[in-house]
Amino acid sequence: MVRITDIFDKLRELAPPELKLGFDNVGLLVGSWEDMIGRVLVALDITDDVIEEGMEMGAELIISHHPMFFELKNVTDSDVTGARVLKLARAGMSAICMHTNLDIAPGGVNDALAETLGIADAVPFGEEACGRIGWVEEQELGDFLARVKGALGAEGLRFVDSGRSVRRVAVLGGAGGGNMLEAAEAGADTYVTADVKHHQFIDAKELGINLIDAGHFSTENVVVPVLAELLRDEFSELDVRISHVHTQPERFF
Repeated sequence: MVRITDIFDKLRELAPPELKLGFDNVGLLVGSWEDMIGRVLVALDITDDVIEEGMEMGAELIISHHPMFFELKNVTDSDVTGARVLKLARAGMSAICMHTNLDIAPGGVNDALAETLGIADAVPFGEEACGRIGWVEEQELGDFLARVKGALGAEGLRFVDSGRSVRRVAVLGGAGGGNMLEAAEAGADTYVTADVKHHQFIDAKELGINLIDAGHFSTENVVVPVLAELLRDEFSELDVRISHVHTQPERFF
C-alpha cells in the first residue's frame, strides 16, 4: 500500500502543479492525503463509466488528465458533476487530476503526442510552450493522415489540405485551434490538434498550413500510458490499470 501523498509527489516530479495555467484546477480533488492506496485506475476523464470500472476493480484512486471540476460551490446530486463527486466519495475512491501542467511539462501530453506520431527532435513552441514542433520524413499529406489516424486510434479526422507536403509538424493535444498561427510562425507546414472551429479551417487554407483535427480524446489519451508506466516503475506494490471503458466519445457516420 502507498500513501496518496507519495503518489502525488511522484506525479508532481513529472508535471509540477505550478506549471498549470491560471484557470486550471489540478492536484488531489477528492480524498485524503494520508489514504493508503493499493489499486489505481488511470483515465483521461473521470466519467460515470470510469467510476464504475474503478469500483469493479476495487480501486482506491483514479488519476485523470481532465479535472472533475474547475469551480465547485456545492456537492449535490442535482447536477452531473456533484453526482459524480458523491459517487466517487461513497465508493471510497480519491481523484488526482493533472491537466495543463501535464500539457506543458517535458515528457507530458505533447511530448507523448509527438512521439506517438513519429515526430523527431520535438521542441516547445508558442507563448505558453504547450505545443511541440519537430520533423518527420517528407511525405504526402494523405500518407501522414493515415499515420495520424492509425497511431492515435482516432475514429476519424477533419483536415485542410493546403497543398504542401508534410515535413515540419507541430502538435498540441486538445483544443489547440487558437494556437495555429503560433504553429505557422514557428515554421510548421502541418499542425495536428483538436476542437478546431469553422473559421480556423478557413484560416488554415489562407495561412498555407495543413491542419488536422484528430479529436480531443485521441490527441490527449496518449499520456495515460505514460502516467501508468511512471507509477508501475516507482511503486511495484501498486496495481495500476488503464481504463478500458473510456474511449473517444464522438463517432463518425
